Amino acid sequence: MGWKDRLENGFWARLGRHQLGLLLGLSLIAGLLFAFVELAGEVVEGDTLAFDKALLLAMRDAADPDQPGGPWWLARMARDLTSLGSTTILTLTTVAALGFLLLLRKRAAALLVLVSVGGGMALSSSLKAMIGRARPDLVPHGDLVVTASFPSGHAMLSAIVYLTIGALLAQFVAGRRVKAYLLIWAMLLTLLIGASRVYLAVHWPTDVLAGWCIGAAWAALCWIVAEWLQRRGAVEQDRSHEDGEEPAGRARPVLSVKNASSGR
Repeated sequence: MGWKDRLENGFWARLGRHQLGLLLGLSLIAGLLFAFVELAGEVVEGDTLAFDKALLLAMRDAADPDQPGGPWWLARMARDLTSLGSTTILTLTTVAALGFLLLLRKRAAALLVLVSVGGGMALSSSLKAMIGRARPDLVPHGDLVVTASFPSGHAMLSAIVYLTIGALLAQFVAGRRVKAYLLIWAMLLTLLIGASRVYLAVHWPTDVLAGWCIGAAWAALCWIVAEWLQRRGAVEQDRSHEDGEEPAGRARPVLSVKNASSGR
């Protein structure tokens, strides 16, 4: 087989390995964006108001709707959880992740995280200003709010920050279970933070659903871009031992002919 045949076979083999993942990723992004657009259209037309009111009031005390439902400590937990999606905490988390990547000399990966999070914050602000939905006014708010309601910035930005950072950091640990552990916690935090916004009556349920959709779509887009840049060598990557490859910067030991002969 000539060099031209080997080159073509190598290209198509690599394309085949990545094609399925790329198609799944693009399909996921398309589905999430479609769901967001549909939600935004329904919200603008006011068709979701009955659903929003029913679900929000279902989380309140039936005897006193001004109070959140459940035991007293549940409201305290909700306020603690919702703070994990605040701009302060998300900024600190991003800075910590950037520092970790810089210590590993992953400068391009750190830049990718910075652009992903910064772009997500700009997108969130733009969407809020564009739609301008008012906050729920059925019951007193359980947290201070100063911006528009749709989409939920806490839900959207927590999805962007935690999912993007979780997926990126998972590349620098070995073992599928460890990688899955990081990603599961990233998804769980995103879900709990969004749910806390409805429980505290600072967002309509559709605000949170829309925030999850657009935040997850943005994070998935950043993952695809990261994979593409890594394959081109523009972003550093670490391979886990389970994939049968050595970590970056470490060469495989080569068995010499002399040693092979002496070992027979």
